[in-house]
Amino acid sequence: MRVELPAEPAYFVDRHEERDRVLQAVSEWTGRSRPLLVTLSGPRGMGKTELARLLARVLRDRFTDGVLSVDLDDFRLGGGMDPGDVLAQLLESLGVEPSFVAASFRTRCTQYWTRTADARLILIVDNAHYASEIVPLLPASGASLVIVTSHSPLRDLEDGAALGLALPPLEEWAATELLELIVRDPRLAADPDSVRALVRLCEGMPAALHVAGGWVRARRLRPLSRLIPQLRDEWEERGVAGVERFWDTVYNGLPSAAAQLYRLLPYHPGATFTPESATALLGHGPEACEEALEELDRAGLLDLSALLGAGDGRIRLPGPLRAHALRRSRKDAQEDEADDGLDRLLRWLVRQFQRADRFAAGSRLIVADEFGAVVRAPDVPLEDPAGALEPEIRAARSDRAASWLYEERHVLFASVRLAHERGMDPAVVALSEPVWTYALDHPHQSDVVGVLRLAVASAVRHGTRPAWLVRTRCQLARHLWEAGLTDEAARELDAATAALGLLGHGTQDRKLAASVAEFRGMYEGARGAWATAAAQFARSLEMHQAIPNPYGAMLQTYRLGEARARLGELEAALELLTEAHEDAVAQQRERMARRTGFALAGVLCRLGRTVEGRQLYEQSLEAARRRRSGSDQARVLDAMAELAQAEGRSGEAVDHRTAAHEIRRRNGLVG
Repeated sequence: MRVELPAEPAYFVDRHEERDRVLQAVSEWTGRSRPLLVTLSGPRGMGKTELARLLARVLRDRFTDGVLSVDLDDFRLGGGMDPGDVLAQLLESLGVEPSFVAASFRTRCTQYWTRTADARLILIVDNAHYASEIVPLLPASGASLVIVTSHSPLRDLEDGAALGLALPPLEEWAATELLELIVRDPRLAADPDSVRALVRLCEGMPAALHVAGGWVRARRLRPLSRLIPQLRDEWEERGVAGVERFWDTVYNGLPSAAAQLYRLLPYHPGATFTPESATALLGHGPEACEEALEELDRAGLLDLSALLGAGDGRIRLPGPLRAHALRRSRKDAQEDEADDGLDRLLRWLVRQFQRADRFAAGSRLIVADEFGAVVRAPDVPLEDPAGALEPEIRAARSDRAASWLYEERHVLFASVRLAHERGMDPAVVALSEPVWTYALDHPHQSDVVGVLRLAVASAVRHGTRPAWLVRTRCQLARHLWEAGLTDEAARELDAATAALGLLGHGTQDRKLAASVAEFRGMYEGARGAWATAAAQFARSLEMHQAIPNPYGAMLQTYRLGEARARLGELEAALELLTEAHEDAVAQQRERMARRTGFALAGVLCRLGRTVEGRQLYEQSLEAARRRRSGSDQARVLDAMAELAQAEGRSGEAVDHRTAAHEIRRRNGLVG
């Protein structure tokens, strides 16, 4: 059971009426085809999210399939939000592997409904703006509960579809209790008049009380009778309404480096950041950045709990604070402060993504410039597999780099968009390579096609690097035909071929020409024209052999072997795939060794050499299990089931099919 809930808050008061109404609604709910929907509305800082999480903790034992949580503000780009991206995160939270997530929005909806049809789960949706954002996220089960928070009531929901609760400010007694829990200082009991003044100044907003309590706690030597009037005068002078008055006051008390980091964080690409990326953004070195992060955490402007315990090391600046930090940046930032920070961060990010790409996929044809180290911004601690002698250590380092690339995928895509907006064309083209590596393992076509279009646009805008044009157009073409856009893919391949005429005759130029032939072969194979595909692969193979390029030759031998198998030329396919598999093993290309081994096993079985084929299938299955790749496991299990059935072992075939079906069921692909 997955439970996406942070640690319980240290202090929470009141809201008894709202809790009782929700608990009663859950007890009385008789829905069969739709979940109970509870909406909590109110201004920022009113405690909606904490109440939603509290309700989930109280009710979690009734909902045995877990608690999922999603913040829609994390998915808003330029004011808009793609519900397909939210569905992708929810599917992954439900155990669906990224490679199984459907490409289109419609099929993702179907997959989500299939996966939640019999579920008993709680879904928390934070920061909804419209009812239309909620509807696609509703589980397809009347036994589930959905709790939605919004700044204003979602009045366009269907009548009777939800229990709507508007959270009022805390009453004075509750606000006083919360302040006393936060501050825990004898000054409060000694000066009740100042306490009442501070409580009224906070207007019953829990977030304001938390910030004000921290402000008071940090000034332990001053009497409240003097401290509170000073605070009130400062707020009144600034004239900022609501909780922002507290944030402004806390911000103004920050050391210069912490204030600068706070102003820079809203520009960070993606919804989260890490201590390493914050160091690059600030530009003062690791120690200064650590101190700045601690100051922001101490001031209540940041929560560093993700760096501790079971956290994933990624920190999020919540939406309201992000907006406040952006306003402070526009008002207080020094000239070019944000531009300098972003340029420095993007150069650092490109370098990190390039390193992760190289460590995960190995050396290959790369046309982008290699970005160097950034001063006072250390690299992410990823280790080069090439530096290890033992195969197990090499594989572990490669897997760690691939995992980091996956974990930072949202930052990767956002960096491409930001770099393109800023005219940093070399950075965009450089980032397209790790996007390519990520997409091979985790195909999200709608996302990948968009960023690869930007890579092509940057290559065209730059205009002086024909190699960029060839590479980016080929990359885009593959994802276009996989998305069913074959005509557009053909146009990109034609443009890539035309750009070859601008190249010279160096080694990289010749590799690019061979690569275009390979992509044309893959395109023809996707259309089912395997004879034409085989001719293109044979041409590419000859070009790689002439360079010479052993890796390229091995790859084209594999592709040609697959094409011969598709054409029914099994003896030729066997010879080619055996050679490719042996070369992949000798070159220590683990990914290609797996691919060639699986293809070779299929041909061996078709030729009646089932003992050898079964051994390769078992090796492929074991490798897929080690990598926890459900898609590869299901594919191998299907092949093993077909082999067992052909040999009359129907019980074994049923076991393999059942195992493959269970993997797909867990990923929402079958009912």
